[in-house]
Amino acid sequence: MRQYQIMESLRSGQLTLPEYLSQVEAQFIEREPSVIAFIPEEDRFARLHDDAESLVARYPDSINRPPLFGMMAGIKDIFHAEGFATQAGSRLPSKVLQGAEAESVSRLRDAGALILGKTVTTEFAYFSPGPTRNPHNPEHTPGGSSSGSAAAVAAGYCNLALGTQTIGSIIRPASFCGVVGLKPTYDRISREGVIPLSPSLDHVGFFAPDVFTAQQAASVLFRDWSAKNRDWRLEIEDRKPIIGIPEGVYLNSASSETLNWFRSICQSLTDAGYKLSRVSIMDDFQAIRSRHDVIMSAEAAQVHKDWFEKYRELYSAKFTELIKRGQEISNLQSSLGARDDFRAELRRAMIDHNIDLWICPSTVGPAPKGLDSTGDPVMNLPWTQAGLPAINLPAGKNQDDLPMGLQVVGNWYKDESLLFWAKDLEKVLADL
Repeated sequence: MRQYQIMESLRSGQLTLPEYLSQVEAQFIEREPSVIAFIPEEDRFARLHDDAESLVARYPDSINRPPLFGMMAGIKDIFHAEGFATQAGSRLPSKVLQGAEAESVSRLRDAGALILGKTVTTEFAYFSPGPTRNPHNPEHTPGGSSSGSAAAVAAGYCNLALGTQTIGSIIRPASFCGVVGLKPTYDRISREGVIPLSPSLDHVGFFAPDVFTAQQAASVLFRDWSAKNRDWRLEIEDRKPIIGIPEGVYLNSASSETLNWFRSICQSLTDAGYKLSRVSIMDDFQAIRSRHDVIMSAEAAQVHKDWFEKYRELYSAKFTELIKRGQEISNLQSSLGARDDFRAELRRAMIDHNIDLWICPSTVGPAPKGLDSTGDPVMNLPWTQAGLPAINLPAGKNQDDLPMGLQVVGNWYKDESLLFWAKDLEKVLADL
């Protein structure tokens, strides 16, 4: 049964919540021991059956059921959620990390979602990996830092999972795990109630099995979602987007295998009637990368100042290095100003070349073998820094049967049109 059919069946009552929970539990029992996407929880499904009973009592009439009624949601363990402890993948005392429930979690609950549990994250959403494995091959990383959220959706027992991205922590694991991942325009989904890494770069986003589910989630999670507004739809719904290819140093960061795959994707899109425009951009890519590190390091040091002074020995070597690097930085404000200029440069390029969307590989290559690293986020970095909305669309597999992903980037505050066009792009890519 397709995802939209499951959602409709739950709302109509054709599929009852107890029946659906039994299906989810069976899938969870079968796959979770090898995937390890979730923080362990005693009596998880007893709690969920109680939650489901309360949800049905709250919405006995199927006509009035909310859009995500009965959907299973995973919550990255840097989000505060009532009834769940927050550990953030760290060794710090849990009591010092607690806080009021994140607005995004509350929005999911209000829309009828059931919380399957907290998903594994790297330490404070940086690079030290947790135990999660890639559902397509357990010898390979699922990516990070939203490791558990991406893997939970890929494993099939989660319809939706919250994540964050400060460099590439949504798009990269979505690509590695073969699911849809949306990083919205900066701050269009509330960061309230989420332990920050770098407030100027952190984005709250999510994972879903397909674009349809992503559209449903966006309508709930965005504070100002306007997909029902006819003004923007009249502008785009009767035409295909013009797609830009960001040629140059940035694009060449991908592996030769990935670039060959990407060129074949471009040909498939051309064959499907899309107009592609090659644009030379980001010639100063090394400066862009250096600026990102300055912002992230300096802000992480500020966020963790008090905790680090008290619990220094409980931080990993990687995170300790990040904080110490950040403590030495004195040019944060100039870097933030340059970040704003960079965003304006990308937006201007889209106007000058009449581009609606950028496309590029989501990652430098497929998920690397081994669990000591979460992979290289360099292909996601510039779009995160600029705060532009981006989505990963699954786009076939490589010769080792590992997922490949296409990163599609929209213009500032154009998330609605990005998701609208992503639906047709998803159909083209599904045939690969």
